[in-house]
Amino acid sequence: MKPGSAMKKRFWKDVAVRTNSDGLFTIYLDSRPVRNPQTKVPLSIPSSKPHLATAIALEWDLLTSAQQALRAHLIPLTSIASRAHDLAMQDASAASSKPASVSAAVHQSRTIRDDIIMTLIPYLDTDTLLCWAPPPPREADPTMIVVPTLRDVQARVAEPIISYLTTSVWLGVQLNPSLDEGSIFPTQQPQETKDIIRGWMAGLNAWELVALERAVLAGKSLCVGARLLCEWGESFADVRKAHGTGSSSGVHRFGIEEAAQACSLEVMWQTGKWGEVEDTHDVNKEDIRSQFGSAVLVASGTN
Repeated sequence: MKPGSAMKKRFWKDVAVRTNSDGLFTIYLDSRPVRNPQTKVPLSIPSSKPHLATAIALEWDLLTSAQQALRAHLIPLTSIASRAHDLAMQDASAASSKPASVSAAVHQSRTIRDDIIMTLIPYLDTDTLLCWAPPPPREADPTMIVVPTLRDVQARVAEPIISYLTTSVWLGVQLNPSLDEGSIFPTQQPQETKDIIRGWMAGLNAWELVALERAVLAGKSLCVGARLLCEWGESFADVRKAHGTGSSSGVHRFGIEEAAQACSLEVMWQTGKWGEVEDTHDVNKEDIRSQFGSAVLVASGTN
């Protein structure tokens, strides 16, 4: 056999989701469990997330070679689930104050949670949802102004999201548009706002925090990521119930499409005027929806 030829073949025939002795889901390639690439322990999915477990199994069933499993973009759900799995183990280890019975890889950094929070907080000052276009110049000819303006559209989309977050999630915080009139430098959000949101993120469970990270990095918006998480995260059922947007309410929910549009208003505005660049705008459009979809799968569940 030539060197590397084994990697070009798929060494498994069947992919299955099974329940382990702890009641967690594990994905099996024939008799071999899919393992966390960092810790090398079997990747386990909470029992409340059967859709995520099934989607991960489908990722592996679509692979045609073992070599493809080394490409993170071909198994995105496995990658994000592994990150949440790492964080969950670190959280459990910290809570018990005892070393986790996993390989040293998990102990190389005990600050995954801190690192995620430190990465996401700066997005508040340049949040896509809060970066509005400047209003038309006062001396502009009214007959030449397109109505509604881009700023009007941005405000109309942003205000319900901001209202939801400041009245139901981050109570009483102040969220300001990031760009003042005539300024090219973003306005920083109040420190009190950052402190409240930092504390809120610190209280999220591992799966929801990693889902939030994926959504924020995809849309460059902490506000949109938080709104999506609150609509689908298992821990926010009471918030949804208060707003009448639960899964059985029949009310349209804030989902992948709404999040993608909220993060792409300026691009949609410009392409509406000038057209799309082939293999750029269309690819980005699908990619952001894929990223938000993975965040929803990781955060949601049957609870």
